[in-house]
Amino acid sequence: MLGTAVILTAAGVLFCLMTAMLPGPKAGTDAGADVAAPAATRTGAASSAPTSPVPPAAGSPAAATPSATAAATTAAAAPPPTAKKTPPAASTPAPSAGRIRPDTTYKGVATAYAAADGNGACLFGPSDDLMIAAMNTTDYESSRACGAYVRVRAANGASITVRITNECPLPCAPGQLDLSEQAFAKLTDPKVGRIPITWSLVSPRTSDTLSLRYKTGSSAHWCGIQVIDHRNPVARLEVRTSQGWRKLPRTDYNYFLSADGGGCGGAIRITDIYGEQLTVDGTALLPNVAQPTRVQFAAH
Repeated sequence: MLGTAVILTAAGVLFCLMTAMLPGPKAGTDAGADVAAPAATRTGAASSAPTSPVPPAAGSPAAATPSATAAATTAAAAPPPTAKKTPPAASTPAPSAGRIRPDTTYKGVATAYAAADGNGACLFGPSDDLMIAAMNTTDYESSRACGAYVRVRAANGASITVRITNECPLPCAPGQLDLSEQAFAKLTDPKVGRIPITWSLVSPRTSDTLSLRYKTGSSAHWCGIQVIDHRNPVARLEVRTSQGWRKLPRTDYNYFLSADGGGCGGAIRITDIYGEQLTVDGTALLPNVAQPTRVQFAAH
């Protein structure tokens, strides 16, 4: 029995020694560790962002952090700055005068037409003042000349100031003005029919303020906007949208169109050929209603 016990004890000791010498599992082979590591990387991404005050480069991972996204959202939601009346700098030339420019004398001929109630291609509507004229198609320039005041001089020394309310189609030549019969009579005998003239742009004194009118059919989905009774020719019209000021295209019938309704019924900014800007807030979206404002372009 004693010999048997000694043999069993020796065998047990030998087994324990062999078990202790076997290698254990390698680091990273645990299944639980494989899942936990990616999860820690995702949730720890924000805390691992650099704390340096240097702003991240555009497109870098730090630029897409929650704080950067929040700042961008706040900037986009901020209301646009309050618009002001912005006169041009003294040395700034006319930004968009087109063919009819200040301090320029043009040569042509004057003819006459029956103006009836004074309405014309510019769609200003009937007028009690018939000292008006139709501009030749070339200088009409897709209604850019509408509302301009020009001083017309005849060879005999007579002169008159007329407002452009209409277009004289071909064969009216560049430089030609088709005056109302009433205006033509101020220069010469109407029986003459055609006389050589010179003319130039003027900026008359007036106590009137300009008005705005939405075209018939205008709505929040489409609108046309017209400027009326402006002292100087209008070079540009913009509407305020959620993306900022948007320039509207001008038609040959003297309306600025927003084909998708953007800015319709909102603030309107008007720029004359001298670069002065007037901003009008609170204009109601009322089709075919001339809405007076309290502003007017400066005289030049």
